[in-house]
Amino acid sequence: MSKRNDVHKVIIGSGPIIIGQACEFDYSGTQACKALRQLGYEIVLVNSNPATIMTDPGIADVTYIEPLNVERLEQIIAKERPDAILPNLGGQSGLNLCSELAEEGILDKYGVKVIGVQVDAIQRGEDRIEFKKTMDRLGIEMARSDVAYSVDEALAIADRLGYPVVLRPAYTMGGAGGGLVYNVEELKTVCARGLQASLVGQVLVEESILGWEELELEVVRDSKNNMITVCFIENIDPIGVHTGDSFCSAPMLTISEEVQQELQRQAYKIVEEVEVIGGTNVQFAHDPVSGRIIVIEINPRTSRSSALASKATGFPIALVSAMLASGLNLDEIPCGKYGTLDKYVPDGDYVVIKFARWAFEKFKGVEDKLGTQMRAVGEVMSIGKTYKEAFQKAIRSLEIGQFGLGFAKDFHEKSKEELLKMLVEPNSQRQFIMYEALRKGATVDELFALTKIKHYFIEQMKELVEEEEALLANKGQVPAPEALKQAKLDGFSDKYLGQILEVPEEDIRNARIAQGVEEAWEGVHVSGTKDNAYYYSTYHCKDESPVSDNKNKIMILGGGPNRIGQGIEFDYCCVHAALALKKLGFETIIVNCNPETVSTDYDTSDKLYFEPLTLEDVLSIYKKEKPLGVIAQFGGQTPLNLAAELEKNGVKILGTAPAVIDLAEDRDLFRAMMEKLDIPMPESGMATTVDEALEIANKIGYPVMVRPSYVLGGRGMEVVYDDESMAGYMAAAVGVTPDRPILIDRFLNHATECEADAISDGTHAFVPAVMEHIELAGVHSGDSACILPSVHISPENVATIKEYTRKIAEEMHVRGLMNMQYAIENGKVYVLEANPRASRTVPLVSKVCNIRMVPLATDIITSELTGRPSPVPELKEQKIPYYGVKEAVFPFNMFPEVDPVLGPEMRSTGEVLGLSESYGEAFFKAQEAASLKLPLEGTVLISVNKKDKPEVVDVAKRFHEDGFKIIATGKTCDLLNESGIPAEKVKKLYEGRPNILDMITNGKIDLVVNSPAGKESVHDDSYLRKAAIKAKIPYMTTIAAAKATAEGIGYVKAHMEENNVVKSLQQMHSEIK
Repeated sequence: MSKRNDVHKVIIGSGPIIIGQACEFDYSGTQACKALRQLGYEIVLVNSNPATIMTDPGIADVTYIEPLNVERLEQIIAKERPDAILPNLGGQSGLNLCSELAEEGILDKYGVKVIGVQVDAIQRGEDRIEFKKTMDRLGIEMARSDVAYSVDEALAIADRLGYPVVLRPAYTMGGAGGGLVYNVEELKTVCARGLQASLVGQVLVEESILGWEELELEVVRDSKNNMITVCFIENIDPIGVHTGDSFCSAPMLTISEEVQQELQRQAYKIVEEVEVIGGTNVQFAHDPVSGRIIVIEINPRTSRSSALASKATGFPIALVSAMLASGLNLDEIPCGKYGTLDKYVPDGDYVVIKFARWAFEKFKGVEDKLGTQMRAVGEVMSIGKTYKEAFQKAIRSLEIGQFGLGFAKDFHEKSKEELLKMLVEPNSQRQFIMYEALRKGATVDELFALTKIKHYFIEQMKELVEEEEALLANKGQVPAPEALKQAKLDGFSDKYLGQILEVPEEDIRNARIAQGVEEAWEGVHVSGTKDNAYYYSTYHCKDESPVSDNKNKIMILGGGPNRIGQGIEFDYCCVHAALALKKLGFETIIVNCNPETVSTDYDTSDKLYFEPLTLEDVLSIYKKEKPLGVIAQFGGQTPLNLAAELEKNGVKILGTAPAVIDLAEDRDLFRAMMEKLDIPMPESGMATTVDEALEIANKIGYPVMVRPSYVLGGRGMEVVYDDESMAGYMAAAVGVTPDRPILIDRFLNHATECEADAISDGTHAFVPAVMEHIELAGVHSGDSACILPSVHISPENVATIKEYTRKIAEEMHVRGLMNMQYAIENGKVYVLEANPRASRTVPLVSKVCNIRMVPLATDIITSELTGRPSPVPELKEQKIPYYGVKEAVFPFNMFPEVDPVLGPEMRSTGEVLGLSESYGEAFFKAQEAASLKLPLEGTVLISVNKKDKPEVVDVAKRFHEDGFKIIATGKTCDLLNESGIPAEKVKKLYEGRPNILDMITNGKIDLVVNSPAGKESVHDDSYLRKAAIKAKIPYMTTIAAAKATAEGIGYVKAHMEENNVVKSLQQMHSEIK
């Protein structure tokens, strides 16, 4: 069968980044768009996420940035009339939506076919009962289990199986709502949560297989039933840790050939039965003691593991899946290495390691422990010739300040017993703790007994410890030639050797280069292409990788692993820069180590190096490729932290100079510049001791905002109200040194925060629009909802902001992009900070204002090489006839013990965008896209702190006029009644029953407006916000958000009758004047 001719128009999409569903789906969706467009299809893309390159107007033919739910999709299907929908590239959101559209008869009504995966296959793969029936029929063993629809049923099943048991809700992702329980009480709690999390109120109770090996296969099947295994993945962490948090290797390093063949035989039977066309991920458990193999689950879609499998083997699973969905077969897709893809086998002679990146430090009160619910926010992948080399490369790719396995935190100061105690439960530091335990004399068997990590891996680690101890015998000098060479073969980095031996990193590097020990590179062939490859470094072979003699080469440094504060937005910038450089006639090189991204796709750049972003690795590549220069301003903080060191080593940094970037970080220099330009800033100071801090705070006056210098995503930022808290903060601050002091600023009370992105050529700057934050100053800009173009800022203030931005960009000679943060207090504009680099909001501004910010900036950055005139003077102010509201998406449902209050430290993992001609409706759509659909009627609960009492009356009045019933607590209620707004009083938790919590739990409340009582209150009120999250009730923790909510609900109610036609992004852009 060749390409289908009954399909001309296809629809796909995936949504915002959350824990458990990150940008790997974005990578697969972008790849699918490429494949389908090449085959001549017209593509309609629906996705609510503005940060991804996928929602750029050029990727699909028609793009809708709309909430992903059945009603909105029906409107789009009715308007676009697609022939088919391709759901298996949009993660769990894509599959669930497709099932719902099919069940409600919408697909049949408009004659839309499902391609790539059948609707009943989704059910066979996702519905726990159906899947079990299928496995029984095929004679494939599963964990002993039963399905429960109530807590009582679950208790009975657990009794029969024996504790501990695992609970898994149906139709969820990232292990949401499930968990391992050891007793009856735990089961009651977790089961209730799981029944709620599941779409169908169904939870599977199964025997515990804790400590077994967890093994995954990535299988691809076509319509002729040809099947190939793309990749065998071994999870080094045994069962009990979610695969998304697990440390993994590909190929399998300790699993016998027979077991691998048995796994493949079973996987092929399953995939054939479920009839998926394209990629499927099959997860198995293997008991090394009894030899039992059981299948855990399958994902009939491209998954987190398939992005990893693609990058680990060079097999572009999403691209091939899209081609297969369109009717092609594996034996019709040519491949330079195997002839055609049906002959593919995973035969790379290298080891790939995946290691996760967590964000526990962002969530106070969360225990750092890993279980069956995914906690990671990002991951890195590394490639090496041996396990040791790849493992050590993965550690230095993480950017957690660790360049090797030893001396992490204070673990080396603890005794062997203390360290072993810390290994009882898995946590994010486990590998570092094991390393120090081995150094203290723990045996391989002791560690195996505690962690169930296999002997082979612990033995490899033990050899590294022994090698390190031998090196430490000669502290203060560069190791002898043989020892140095062996250390490099085993993956020890120059920087780590320098740190532990107390010699400069440079000395190590010079010594090894002098004796001819240098990185060499090998290629990973990309399947389905003639001879494309991407490269990894190793010290185990001679360098025979080709290098082009094209003089016009430019290197782009990527953003490394996703984390809170530095996400996919920076990858978006890197990809755009690569595409723009190609158009300008340059050869592009990208260096990055994040397998989930579009920048690490083989054809984004001319040459991809899959490498850690450290000085050693980047310098080696620079030396080999000899590019004209390096671009560091698009990858977030990662490349900026390297820029100055690279420049010292003779690397040419293009665009804004590293010295300027440092100037913006140095508060004294920056303040002096603002004084020179006559631009106001909040009073501030820098401190390295408690006494200095108290003195400054008392001079400025509380409240003050404190934070460390040189951070991204507001790490360690707090608003401090008194001397006592200040002393506490200083005591807890880690790593404060005279050259990295603590910054203290006056906290602007009740100020509107706003930001402006600018494109500057060093003499002129252009500001496309000013963004207004809905939350007031004090909430991190990455977490605040924001409106673009601004609504409530006066035209004079907007003009002032644009003028200040231009003045600062010109004074600092910024070449490229820049982001400015401002606050407006009582009508006066203050500068908060300048970031002379691409910021989190670049994709947002580009999409809403239809301006290609990164390509314009790239043009400016390279103008010294191309001699092209600056595009800035040609840019004109535009009138944008609609509003975009960005709303942040938070992982609080994954961290039930955390109070979901917003503050200066960033905690969101992703974002969504709502677009409309009315600002109220845009806000309403943004909330809906963040899956907090606002109610149009019902009961609203209002309970606010002293500071917000004056404004609460206005908000309550709006809700009352829109027909809501209002209930309120204590003083808030009295105030509303005095102001003539009918409100019913309800008890707080400590005032007796029935109280607020009872009402929320019983589903009597539809919306919560609650600003936290804060430190001055004796009673903790966080239970209220936690309960709202658990009950999936929209909640607003600031008055500003409550006002916007009331406005949105009011607008949507008033315009219910009008038939709102959905508009595509392309159509909206055509209306900009």
